[in-house]
Amino acid sequence: MKRTALLAVPAALLLALVPGTASAYPNPGTVTGSTVVHDPTMIRTSGGRYLLYATGGGLGYRTSTDRISFTAGADAFTAKPAWWSSYATEAWAPDISYAGGKYLMYYAVSKFGENTSAIGLAGSGTGLPGSWTDYGVVYTSTAASDYNAIDPNLFVDDDGKWWLSFGSWWTGIKMIRIDPATGKQYAGDTKRYSLAARPTGSKAVEAPYIVKRNGYYYLFASYDVCCQGTSSTYKVKVGRATSVTGPYYDKNGVAMTNNGGTPVLESHGNVIGPGGQSITHDSDGDLIVYHYYDGNANGTPKLGINLLNWSSGWPVAY
Repeated sequence: MKRTALLAVPAALLLALVPGTASAYPNPGTVTGSTVVHDPTMIRTSGGRYLLYATGGGLGYRTSTDRISFTAGADAFTAKPAWWSSYATEAWAPDISYAGGKYLMYYAVSKFGENTSAIGLAGSGTGLPGSWTDYGVVYTSTAASDYNAIDPNLFVDDDGKWWLSFGSWWTGIKMIRIDPATGKQYAGDTKRYSLAARPTGSKAVEAPYIVKRNGYYYLFASYDVCCQGTSSTYKVKVGRATSVTGPYYDKNGVAMTNNGGTPVLESHGNVIGPGGQSITHDSDGDLIVYHYYDGNANGTPKLGINLLNWSSGWPVAY
């Protein structure tokens, strides 16, 4: 993809590209090589290497030195942790970050469409496949729960407090506070906060990701239906708040707990159902990293990467 600096794109042009029709959405930047992924999460190491993990197996791995050419490697886990078998045989939706002096990866273990689910955690000194030590279960849901413990995302606030957002369908996106010493729920605050939901109509909201920019907390989430190839209706929306625990509102002032959300990416051209997104900061700005179904390749899931511009106070992909 083009590695153009943010300031190289005139603000007036970016504002003109705020999506009003499908044709206003940008195509993904150029990526090559091993780019068939679902739910990608990516981080850049201090040495400049990109580490990308994704849904499937023992968490699939890709790497790149230029953010264009990606190669596959071994899964994160050489042997799947034994506790996974209580929930499923594969892991989903990893979230890689660097916090507390090491690489951390939260991930989900669940069967598709069910909410007997668990969020797990692993740590590594290098972030490379085979180096991960699994720390076990962080949080769970059961068939009796009104939430689904999948799609985790770690956020560390300016005060050093750790927060984990997660959720899929049911009553939407949730958040718990995390103890930095353990990476698991903080005993001093066991509240489960609600961040986004669709109380009427479809319950389809999942895959939260939180960043703080310009004094606001921004909650990205995927809406509608994933994983149906060219029939997928997935899309990415966003809201913002002045507190990490919400309430989050979209650009029109609609609460994200009441069906709100401002579009960031939607289907356009051969790019069908973009979602499963993560946000990562790079040398040339913020990136939205996601998967989409390629209408020119029989709906094969592909890696998408775009830069984000924040000049309007809301993220605009370009």
